[in-house]
Amino acid sequence: MSKRVTVIDIGSNSVRMVVYEKTSRFSFHILHEEKSKVRISENAYKNGANLQEVPMQRTFDALKDFLSISNSFKSRKILCVATSALRDAPNKKEFIHKVRDRLKLNIKIVDGQKEAYLGAIACANLLPEQNSALTIDIGGGSTEFALINNKDISNTLSLKLGTVRIKELFLDRDNVEDAINYIDEQLESIADFNPSTLVGIGGTFRAISNAIMKNSDYPLDKLHAYEYSQEILEDFISQILDAKDNNALKELGIANNRFDVIKSGTLILQRVLKKLSIKNIITSGVGVREGVYLSDLLRNSKHKFPHNYNTSVKYLIDSYIQEKNYSNQLNTIAKKLFDLTTGFFSLDKKYRYEFALAAKLYPAGSSVHFFSKNKHSYYLIQTALEYGFTHSEIVLIATLNKYATKKLPSESHKQKYQSLLPDSRSLDTLSNLFSLSIALLAHKPRDIDFDLEFVDGVLSVISKERLYLAQEAVKKLSFDGDFRVQF
Repeated sequence: MSKRVTVIDIGSNSVRMVVYEKTSRFSFHILHEEKSKVRISENAYKNGANLQEVPMQRTFDALKDFLSISNSFKSRKILCVATSALRDAPNKKEFIHKVRDRLKLNIKIVDGQKEAYLGAIACANLLPEQNSALTIDIGGGSTEFALINNKDISNTLSLKLGTVRIKELFLDRDNVEDAINYIDEQLESIADFNPSTLVGIGGTFRAISNAIMKNSDYPLDKLHAYEYSQEILEDFISQILDAKDNNALKELGIANNRFDVIKSGTLILQRVLKKLSIKNIITSGVGVREGVYLSDLLRNSKHKFPHNYNTSVKYLIDSYIQEKNYSNQLNTIAKKLFDLTTGFFSLDKKYRYEFALAAKLYPAGSSVHFFSKNKHSYYLIQTALEYGFTHSEIVLIATLNKYATKKLPSESHKQKYQSLLPDSRSLDTLSNLFSLSIALLAHKPRDIDFDLEFVDGVLSVISKERLYLAQEAVKKLSFDGDFRVQF
């Protein structure tokens, strides 16, 4: 697979492009992202699904500029897919041929089941692992569903439900009752599904989740993997549908570019919640574009990353950690310290993975600026540790790095992230143990030259070497209670 790949997604409402760059075999990051609300399906559903001249020209113009951007990044491969609007259009060949002949761009129209599968690939690989989850991707012309259990995908389904379709066929005529009847009839196809979690993909869902996040003063500015309850979603849906005008929508936090289609999308979502017994909601920042990329990247591994592999972690290691031996040593010592002391400190074993990973990623900030390495490690982790982690995991890993070898996490920090962090005592203990891991490796050995034993609150550091710098670094740390370190 080429190192740089451009993915273009022609949807009913918007066209989007992303330029991805690989940093190693399965590791990647985004170089550039662009979106244009061309609304290629505008007035199509009123005209037998035929694409209209002005929207087609807008889309052509956007694609032309997308290709210019792709060329500027020297992208070696372009994957361009189109979904519902072109799929349904009797005159689609007119547009496809024009783009192929004038822009030398080949558009692949994916069927509804394939579209559902692509969105599910992205969620299965790039969200925290989901059990009994239903993906829903509300687009302009269609809505796609798929079931995810662990990383297995099944029951891919596409229905003729979309924000633009419902708006033009029903809501533009104030025909809400017929819209509900039409939606409910379509949703009979999912009546036998029994998921506990709804995973929301696409612009409508992101707009709703973003507004809920802002209205709740949520501490982390990250929409991907944002979780909340079904009750919160149902209440917010009611507020959107009851909004009298655009000013009311704006007050709810809905973005201006969603005013015209948010109610039709929300109505579809409301009927889905009435049909199913959903308990939890999780927002996906990824969808068809990432699915297209991953289906190419992972084509020889059944569209799954290797076991225990995380692409965001690997990207951070590839791009920001120059001292990989030191990173691995920190990871080893952190795991050993955690395993030796977890019973003594009554720590929940669920924190072991985040604790050890925080140690592995600690050197990342040094590559940005050594004297402010903690700050940069904190920022890199909080922003770039994107895929496969819950927000609680991200905040804990970032927090341990922010306060490493310094003071304990501040009360203001604990208060801000209270809903996402462990209890104060556990956090302080983890922070102290994290700093201790770093202190024990102060002399940066080529190979770890000491062993650790722990008995009755005493951590013994056993080595043939004096470990002078490690001893000096440990003296700067303070532990509450009966815990102590001896060399």
